[in-house]
Amino acid sequence: MADKQAFMDQVIAKNPEQAEFHQAVDEVVTSLWPVLEKRPEYRKGKILERIVEPERVIMFRVPWRDDKGEVQVNRGFRIEMNSSIGPYKGGLRFHPSVNLGILKFLAFEQVFKNSLTTLPMGGGKGGSDFDPKGKSDNEVMSFCQSFMTELCRHIGQFTDVPAGDIGVGGREIGFLFGQYKRVRNEFVGVLTGKGLNWGGSLIRPEATGYGTVYFAAEMLATRNETLEGKTCLISGSGNVYQYAAEKTLDLGGKVLTASDSSGYIFDEAGIDREKLAFIMDLKNVKRGRIKEYADKYGVPFTATDPNADHNPLWNHKADCAFPCATQNEVNAKDAANLLSNGVYVVSEGANMPTVPAGVDQFIDAGILYGPGKAANAGGVAVSGLEMSQNSLRLSWTREEVDAKLLGIMKSIHKASYETAKEFGTPGNYVNGANIAGFMKVADTMLDMGVV
Repeated sequence: MADKQAFMDQVIAKNPEQAEFHQAVDEVVTSLWPVLEKRPEYRKGKILERIVEPERVIMFRVPWRDDKGEVQVNRGFRIEMNSSIGPYKGGLRFHPSVNLGILKFLAFEQVFKNSLTTLPMGGGKGGSDFDPKGKSDNEVMSFCQSFMTELCRHIGQFTDVPAGDIGVGGREIGFLFGQYKRVRNEFVGVLTGKGLNWGGSLIRPEATGYGTVYFAAEMLATRNETLEGKTCLISGSGNVYQYAAEKTLDLGGKVLTASDSSGYIFDEAGIDREKLAFIMDLKNVKRGRIKEYADKYGVPFTATDPNADHNPLWNHKADCAFPCATQNEVNAKDAANLLSNGVYVVSEGANMPTVPAGVDQFIDAGILYGPGKAANAGGVAVSGLEMSQNSLRLSWTREEVDAKLLGIMKSIHKASYETAKEFGTPGNYVNGANIAGFMKVADTMLDMGVV
């Protein structure tokens, strides 16, 4: 492994101050080392060195006017990471925390996730440090139009097809698509997550959450179990949370929690369909805070304590945990709390929500642990299906798309499960997903030569 350390030292030296990117690369490279030893052609072709280097990084300024007429300036990004198996594909994130390191980690993860979906999509990611929270629709439109005026030079249906991510929902995709159409004078499937009236796909909003729960159900099936009657901790309250909770209810599970940046609620009676509808209205329409749920239903609300060394949401007795909020939300203490409270299924709806020391605990404990690049690939899978529908100029029914999503999640699970076994770490979905996703991209890169 000395070789591996030298490689990581080089990555860190070339990409300073990008902690999330270092973390993502380290996790993948640790899984891949046995493969590199078995397949010397990957070493000779410098596949690893090429795969950690983005094909293109685009950074630009985004000037816009707020409702007072004052000029504001944000920074825009698009990381075009790898296009070996298809056009770059990955979300846009609008959040104050957005920086180069976070987007490079997300783009790097996206390469393997998209490879696992079985669809022809490369990996990319982008966004801005703009915060849509508290902004009027007019301000969000002004920002989105300025952002797309520059981005539209770099994307296209055969080049790079962005989607939504944190802070970029249906409203933002609408404004972005409208500006692309206006500037380029063409109506093509250049963004996914569109409205149903203008090229969107049924099941796309639900896909990441549904897929995460489908993946958990597949993992449970390896032990002849189902989600029926299982108690579940789910973090977040946005899109991924909402549909993970809905699908958990569909499959007979009981949802106990919801959270946002201000804190979390714990509902011992369970969040049923009526309560979930309240959360959806609160978050999607009123854009309110989760504390209002506690006020309405008389359940405990725990405010976020920035000085705490753990997240109390993960410290309740349960069977399953679905981290659906953001990266690194489950630290080492949280992982220990989950295990000591009887959680034996963790399926990640967010990207890299568990820190490496937490992942190690899950793997050492032998629980069913589905890493984000496998468990939350349902979102980008249905984005790929949306691209197909746009190219064919047709739209599939809800049932057709849901059946295709379920089929894709089953195949991702099967590839991860069987690859883990093949490389001597049965049950280790982290290794399985990383190796299966990597080999498809690596073999393609070898086929195409040094480009």
